[in-house]
Amino acid sequence: MLYVILAAVLVGLDQLVKVLVRLNIPEGGSVPFLPHVLQLTFWKNTGAAFSILTEHTWILALVSAAASILLLVLLLKRVFPHPFAMVSLAVVLAGAVGNLIDRVFLGYVTDMFQTLFMSFPIFNVADICIVCGGIAFCVYFLLFQGKEEKA
Repeated sequence: MLYVILAAVLVGLDQLVKVLVRLNIPEGGSVPFLPHVLQLTFWKNTGAAFSILTEHTWILALVSAAASILLLVLLLKRVFPHPFAMVSLAVVLAGAVGNLIDRVFLGYVTDMFQTLFMSFPIFNVADICIVCGGIAFCVYFLLFQGKEEKA
């Protein structure tokens, strides 16, 4: 249950940042955040990462919903009982749900973080959760899964 609460808190943070961006930055507009590193830019994204499946929000919503259900089942059944794995899955779940909320209620995902030191797609808190949680789970799975029982 603690992991579901973690996911809910991260979804809340994601949605709060998105609402603040929509209320305070005009679409396509930018404000400085970290000089020479990051700015906040309000971007309506109807696709996925790198504009994959642009204008197919309903497909992405279905995929997000299915992934969210699967992740929730994995968490509730404790399929991977190690706390590191559970936190990783909870963080990925938060990202999936955060972007799902936008797709269902807005028809697009609100993106806001734009890197200034390199050319990279604009992203949001949910995207950060998906990437960081996914990498962390891969590290767990490749390096630690199955070894905790032997110890």
